[in-house]
Amino acid sequence: MSNRESAELQKEQEFIDGLYDRVDALRGVAARGVEDALTPVGTGLQARLERDVLVAERSGLLAALNAVDGSLCFGRIDLSDGTAHHIGRIGIREDDTAHTPLLIDWRAPVARPFYLATGHTPMGLRRRRHITTEGRAVTELHDEILDLRDRERTGFEDPSGDAVLLAALNSARTGRMGDIVRTVQAEQDRIIRAPHRGILVVEGGPGTGKTAVALHRAAFLLYEHRELLARRAVLIVGPNPAFLHYIGEVLPALGETGALLATQAELFPGVHADGADTPRAAAVKGGERMAEALALAVRDRQRLPESGAPMVVPHDDGELVLDREIAHEARQAARDTRLPHNLARPYFAFRIIDALTSQLAVRIGADPYGGPNLLGPDDIAQLGKSVAAAEEVHSAIEELWPALTPEGFLTGYLADPVHVPDEDAEAIRRAPGEGAWTPADVPLLDEAAELLGVDDSAERAAAEAERQERIAYAQGVLELSRGSETYEFEDEESEVLAAHDIVDAERMAERQEEADHRTAAERAAADRSWAFGHIVVDEAQELSPMAWRLLMRRSPTRSMTLVGDPAQTSEEAGVGSWEKILQPYVDDRFEHVQLKVNYRTPAEIMELAAGVVRAEDPSFEPPRSVRSTGEVPWTRQAGKDLAGAVAQAVAELTPEEGRLAVIAPQALHEEIAAPLDGITAGAEPDLTRPVVLLGPRQAKGLEFDHVLVVEPAGFGAGDLYVALTRATQRLGIVHREELPEALR
Repeated sequence: MSNRESAELQKEQEFIDGLYDRVDALRGVAARGVEDALTPVGTGLQARLERDVLVAERSGLLAALNAVDGSLCFGRIDLSDGTAHHIGRIGIREDDTAHTPLLIDWRAPVARPFYLATGHTPMGLRRRRHITTEGRAVTELHDEILDLRDRERTGFEDPSGDAVLLAALNSARTGRMGDIVRTVQAEQDRIIRAPHRGILVVEGGPGTGKTAVALHRAAFLLYEHRELLARRAVLIVGPNPAFLHYIGEVLPALGETGALLATQAELFPGVHADGADTPRAAAVKGGERMAEALALAVRDRQRLPESGAPMVVPHDDGELVLDREIAHEARQAARDTRLPHNLARPYFAFRIIDALTSQLAVRIGADPYGGPNLLGPDDIAQLGKSVAAAEEVHSAIEELWPALTPEGFLTGYLADPVHVPDEDAEAIRRAPGEGAWTPADVPLLDEAAELLGVDDSAERAAAEAERQERIAYAQGVLELSRGSETYEFEDEESEVLAAHDIVDAERMAERQEEADHRTAAERAAADRSWAFGHIVVDEAQELSPMAWRLLMRRSPTRSMTLVGDPAQTSEEAGVGSWEKILQPYVDDRFEHVQLKVNYRTPAEIMELAAGVVRAEDPSFEPPRSVRSTGEVPWTRQAGKDLAGAVAQAVAELTPEEGRLAVIAPQALHEEIAAPLDGITAGAEPDLTRPVVLLGPRQAKGLEFDHVLVVEPAGFGAGDLYVALTRATQRLGIVHREELPEALR
């Protein structure tokens, strides 16, 4: 290494060392800030809100600083005017008064040329430097000269400009998705920084980086619209728990902790949907006709007495008769409110109670000589109270218009499905207590919650009563404070301040309320009606129409980034077409962009995988692979001992570094797992292990160094395409049955 190269490395190492010293100092400031902010200061609601905001800000800063330790700074741009900026995961200033940042956040406008500048369009740059670190040590520098008139050389010039990208693509996988902040390409940057409005559809084949782009877009929006999205949170929906674990470290590594990651099964608070449906049942439950079926089933629960068989309601003043005509008029009045079932119920109850009160008043107050009713308004009001308090009356109302919960209603519906064809009803029928909630049940529960509504009047009344009780208690404390004043100052104006001079009873009571220090994401996870500031959906083509109804309710502003690939659709309930998904909600008012470069899958593997899709769609064009490894995919006939052949192939493919995935039909997992050390069929996969066993749908969105596909004849075309495109290096196929024609 020349003296010039050594000096360049030393200069960057000194900068990195100083940067980490500043980060350590900021960590201490943030930690002390959280501690100080938690100390009660001031009085009243405003002071408490200001304290909570401060706690959130300091906690967020501390979390960001703790999360971005690795590769904190990864680049530098040298401008033509002689200035330079270092680029990193978060922005850091030298001190609180510095106007020029020590480190530029990658999302800041001034950092954009780092991703977009070329020799043809240098965007004011003369040089771009990629800095590679291990921990805090600078290990490599790669310089790209953008101003060809610049004669200065450092010894680290990279003629192609692709060294950092290719190194990232060829590096061993870890079982966790890494961010691409160091290697964002121009087509990806344009999507990441797209405006925060409406629905953006990002379509891309395997390996195009669409998931990483969507996550970086979420981080960019959280930076660009901090106040809005920190308050409303960002929801990221993934296809399965393994996928969420896989991507879980990306946003924190980019300095963002304000997102809620969830699968469809986790989008109804209080319900743990870990059951399983048959593919047919999931398709029926996900179909759009279920919305109408559930709405009709709710109306069925708003009953009338049988014709000619009125309900007889016992009462202290004689039996009351609730006939079909009274109930019909009350039901129509309640339905005319257009309120959800539970919220319309009080209107139904009021009409019933009013009709029964009139009936009772006529009986008791009737003049035997035919004159006007002998009861006055106060008497009738008293009768109304007695009717309203009667347990038998409430039992009758409950029978005709029951208060329903989403869980109770859906349990009853699935036990006896109605308003769907008989074959569909048979597919989804489930006796009460038979099996757990399934992911396909979650959109139905959410639909039921919308149809039913929540009558929280009792809870609100109780909360108000509790608040008034606190105020009364505080008032008593203040009165005692007044009474305890000494009489020495009776004849002169006192300058001594008592408690009641500083705070009134209401503010004193507010101070006793327990502050909610949960993040917006944590509050959103517990609130079914939460409206998110932005929603990112991965593998969006797989979601059912009913799942889309749920998500659209979570995004009334329709601010969403949808990521997927129709060619990889495998769920029977999946919509697959962007137009079919979005037309009911936004018509054609959405932006559709495509990623066409495959960074993950080598050309040799992509050529084989594309043949699977072309067998059904001859016009299919896969994304273009940027690299070739020279490793041609291979196939091996297993004979009778499939598990033995798989174990042998696993032994050959297991890398010294990186990860191997065995992807096989679910029905074969138990047989395959038997001879494999540390692999248990049916267990939640640990993607950090050297070898992992997956079903094709568990593999969605994941990538591995090497992949072994087992028995491809047992896969659907979409599943097989997914399985074949997970490898970054080598692909092998082991089969007992005849291979699909596209693989022969």
